[in-house]
Order: sequence, then C-alpha cells, then structure tokens
Amino acid sequence: MDVHAEAKRAFALRIEQNAYPGRGLAIGRCGSGDAWLLVYWIMGRSENSRNRRFVAEGGALRTEPVDASRLADPSLVIYEAMLELPGVQLVSNGDQTRTLRDAIAAGGRFEDALATREREPDAPHYTPRISGMLDLRGGAPAVALSILRASAADPAQTDRATFRPAPPPPGLALGLTTYACDGDPLPSFRGDPLWLPLEGGAEEVLERYWAALDAANRVALAVKRVPAGGGAPALLVRNRHR
Repeated sequence: MDVHAEAKRAFALRIEQNAYPGRGLAIGRCGSGDAWLLVYWIMGRSENSRNRRFVAEGGALRTEPVDASRLADPSLVIYEAMLELPGVQLVSNGDQTRTLRDAIAAGGRFEDALATREREPDAPHYTPRISGMLDLRGGAPAVALSILRASAADPAQTDRATFRPAPPPPGLALGLTTYACDGDPLPSFRGDPLWLPLEGGAEEVLERYWAALDAANRVALAVKRVPAGGGAPALLVRNRHR
C-alpha cells in the first residue's frame, strides 16, 4: 500500500469533504522528520459546543468557554486536551487526558488507565472517547491510540480498541475521529486509525487542517511540535472565537 497516497485520500474523504468528523487527533512526524507533531481539533453543532476555545499553557492545552454565562453543561466540553510528562505526550477528547496522565505518572499503563473509563454518556450519540500517546522515554519512539465507543449491540456497554502501530515515517500521522460523518444520531468512527498527511512544519499543518475542517462546524485546532532531538515543545492554536 502506498501510505502517502492513502493519507491524501483519507484526508480528502474523512476530513476535507466531511461536514462533521467531530473531534479528531493525529500523532506523527513533520515532513523534515526533525519533530513529532500532535494535532487535535474540536467541532460543534450546538451552541454549547461552539462556545469554546483552546488555551495553551506551557505544554498543556485545555478548553474554556468563550462566554461563561452561556455555558449550559461543562461536563463533556471543558477539559484538558493535551498534557505531558517527562518523555510522554498525551492527547484526548475529554477528561480522560487527566486519567492517563495520573496513571502513567504512577507507573501505570495506557491501556489500564483507559480500562477505568467508558464512552461518553451523551445519548443518543454516545460519543467515543479517543486518546493518543507519544512515548519517547525508551530507545525507540512508541505510539498508542485508543477508542472507547458504545457497543453496536448494547450502547450501555463499551467496546475498547487499542492500537500500538509502528511510529509513522516523516510526513505522515495516524489519527482517529469521534464520528464517521454527520447524522442523527452521529455515527461513531469505526475501523483502524487513519493515515493522515503531515507535510511541512507545524504552521503549515495547522493551516492545512484548519482550512480542511468544515467552516460552519469547526471550533478550534491545535498543533503541538515536539523536537525529535529534545527540547521544549511548542503549541500552536487556532480558535474560531478570539
């Protein structure tokens, strides 16, 4: 399989031509190979979901309301989206980012931390929880991705899929979205992680992904650059609302 061609195809069909992939994340390497990139975006159809923006604080990324007086329910929309530990970068679409961070800081495993969580309780959509980890603590980089989604047979139950792919080569990422497309209820993402393109540097990736997301539904996008040779990560953010 030509993974570069597959990444372009997936980007076009699953993001660029898709009105509502929902929240999404990707982990990979920039085109030059000198840095790892973590991409995360949020979208929204409701006023509560759209009333948000990203705030970067050092190496951490969180959501906050644009207008706190209009925030109806913070439980599933206000959370830490990116956190870090020495040699570990974490990204997710909910407060499981903190679950992962605390478990790994205590010596736990990615899979074990997520075994304590379920899909989101937002019936009838039952939004999946998607999570990713870039682990640079060992001799070789390691990537982990996870999706917790409602069972098709019984939405009260959670299907759990964890992926431990080989690290993507320069210019490519592996990613997940919460939904396959728009709908009512919204259909959950299914299948293997998507190959996605990461040509250029962090700024170019941010511009390309922001332009690809549906203009009516996009809310915020962040790209975190982690130097492959060590050094402080940098977070770039684009918000619909200033």
